[in-house]
Amino acid sequence: MGFSLERIDDKVEFFEGFSLEEIEKKIQTQIDNNRALLLQVHSVQHHALTHEKTGRPYYSVVVHFKAK
Repeated sequence: MGFSLERIDDKVEFFEGFSLEEIEKKIQTQIDNNRALLLQVHSVQHHALTHEKTGRPYYSVVVHFKAK
């Protein structure tokens, strides 16, 4: 069994939810996790729409992490 250690240069993660607070917690957790991999936030894109069944706002966020 062999191990291959390769550095991650780019990583894109997707988050979604019904409240911004919920998404912020998820993103902050991943920022802390990715800090151990020497990755930092490069860009953030977000979209909001109204959920057709509930009528509540629904948010989706894409966070691009890049090596320091």
